[in-house]
Amino acid sequence: MSEQNTDAQIYLVVLNDEEQYSIWWADREMPNGWRAEGTRGTKEECLAHIDEVWTDMRPLSLRRRMAEAAAG
Repeated sequence: MSEQNTDAQIYLVVLNDEEQYSIWWADREMPNGWRAEGTRGTKEECLAHIDEVWTDMRPLSLRRRMAEAAAG
């Protein structure tokens, strides 16, 4: 079994319809339900970006329901 050099692997930051973040290999087809967010780099760079921008872990549908409930 060969060991992959993860330092050389390039990733994309991906986002789903619920505005949840993940990373995906840049050289593979995007999985259904996910889209590229625009950031690419090493695993560490992508995870650091997610740490900066994903400040509210609640899914978008929950945030919307809570906002509607608060509005009355």
